[in-house]
Amino acid sequence: MQQYILRRLLLNLVVIWIVMTFIFVTLRVLPGDFAAQQVSDQFFAGRGGDPVEALRLARERLGMNDPVGVQYVKYFGDLLRGDFGESFRTGEPALKSVRAALPYTFQLGVMSVIIATVLALPIGILSALRQDTWLDGGLRLFAVFFLAAPTFWTATLVSGWAVKFDLLDINVVGHPGIWEEPWESFQLFLIPALAGGLATGAVLMRFLRSQLLDVLRQDYVRTAKAKGLRTQIVITRHVLRNSLIPIVTIFGLLLAGLVGGSVILEQMFNIPGMGRLLLQALLIRDVPVAQAMALLLVVGVVLTNLLVDLSYFIIDPRVTVGGAE
Repeated sequence: MQQYILRRLLLNLVVIWIVMTFIFVTLRVLPGDFAAQQVSDQFFAGRGGDPVEALRLARERLGMNDPVGVQYVKYFGDLLRGDFGESFRTGEPALKSVRAALPYTFQLGVMSVIIATVLALPIGILSALRQDTWLDGGLRLFAVFFLAAPTFWTATLVSGWAVKFDLLDINVVGHPGIWEEPWESFQLFLIPALAGGLATGAVLMRFLRSQLLDVLRQDYVRTAKAKGLRTQIVITRHVLRNSLIPIVTIFGLLLAGLVGGSVILEQMFNIPGMGRLLLQALLIRDVPVAQAMALLLVVGVVLTNLLVDLSYFIIDPRVTVGGAE
């Protein structure tokens, strides 16, 4: 087991290096840069001067005049020392901005996952147990609807209902965290979390129903029922547990997708999370912040995949290291 974890960690390091190399190159081949935007703003503000010389000095100050190969070596050398660079916009360490945004994205993600799980488990189980009935058809229609609906549309729809029926106070001032003002923060995050949770829960429900139907047809399930075991025991001890491995796999992939979805939700609801920060950094070409954000997201995704793989050994003791590979 230790050798398996070590091999996976080494493989993940290679994956992180490849992805960060791709991001490094992409950020430098995109048209425009922060120095050009800064000089352009100064020029149109009427400050005068030679814009060509000002652009050269700005790029030199930001370290953008070095050849790409030199920048690449410096970047990864700084990473090995724990230096993520300084934000072009604020001049502060890039990691400081990421640390400030992380709690908001984490709270939004956790609330979305809770909503998705609470919706998917009972709906998926009930739909499988009542296969091809009117209830199964209605629940599948519910899942397909929110699976096809764009997240921003769902968020807009839920927001309209909340305003119409005066369900929540959506005019919360500022951006309170749940560690500061729990109730105000809950109201601020509930609608975007519900929008993200509905989409994620719809995917989980569909996979859970399909997997449960496969397991329900197995011989050992029919044997358990023939022995007189109650349906609740059969579902919890035999069916649900043997359906968890593919569900956990899909769940791990959806966790990574929640981060991408939070870009839209955080922008819509003015939540100062990582998705909104990443979008702003890309728009103004704040390369150090964008690279720090990307690195954190990549590390989060690969660690989530590793934890999902390790959970197989807990869910099903029959899984071996060779089987996990």
